[in-house]
Amino acid sequence: MNFKEEQKAETALAEEIIHRYLPAEEGFQRTLLEAMNYSMTAGGKRLRPILMRQAYRMFGGTGNVIEPFMAAMEMIHTHSLIHDDLPAIDNDEYRRGRKTTHIVYGEAMAILAGDALLNYAYETACQAFQFEPENPGIGRALTILTRKTGVYGMLGGQSVDVQYEGYAPDRDRIDFIYRLKTSALIEASLMVGAALAGASGEEIDAMEEIGRDVGLAFQIRDDILDVTSTTEVLGKPVNSDEKNHKATYVTLEGIEKAKEDVETISKRAVARLDGLKASNPFLRSLILDLVSREK
Repeated sequence: MNFKEEQKAETALAEEIIHRYLPAEEGFQRTLLEAMNYSMTAGGKRLRPILMRQAYRMFGGTGNVIEPFMAAMEMIHTHSLIHDDLPAIDNDEYRRGRKTTHIVYGEAMAILAGDALLNYAYETACQAFQFEPENPGIGRALTILTRKTGVYGMLGGQSVDVQYEGYAPDRDRIDFIYRLKTSALIEASLMVGAALAGASGEEIDAMEEIGRDVGLAFQIRDDILDVTSTTEVLGKPVNSDEKNHKATYVTLEGIEKAKEDVETISKRAVARLDGLKASNPFLRSLILDLVSREK
């Protein structure tokens, strides 16, 4: 099986696991549950759950304990997309090739759907105790997940991104935003997978460093695509950063320098991965593929 075939199989598996943990659309709160599921079933790369499972396998994990965490991670990521698209933030009408949640369900319900997914993610992750109640990695994984999601992770980065819209580009601030807003969940995915498989503290720290570089290269590539791609290819509006007066790596460094830095940073991530005793050829190929993607 070549890389593309394996990637397709991994994506299909991630989809199946995610769908298994979605809430039933019933009761008086049915509209909220429909809005949650509308966003969760919109497709996408399922990058973070795949990274998590590959890190788990890399350190010898073979059980099902990883599955609720995979679903939880995608719920957290999708919550952030719903809120990113709101009129108060990016005001986007399309995501993953179809109407955004607030366009379909209204702004108030979209806010609630994002909130609900974030809470339901932690509820879902806790189901891991049903698989391996004695696994000490579950507590460690929950600690990683909650910290990387909150004010010292994704939400902290998002707050700075919103606060400084319209400001002149500043490298330290952009690095901070990218580290928290994008890298934090990629770091968490690799770290959670390692923790659940029983990796050492040093190995988990190494996965954090790799995730930091992968997230940075991924976000810079996203900035490049925002000004070079099309809505049809990307599945969401292009030139969104310019429209929202956001300073990006591209506005600061230019496209050519941004491309060079993506290559440098991604090579550094792969070198760190290669330096570990455990190995995973598919994970290595996936990292390289992500930073050269077209959508």
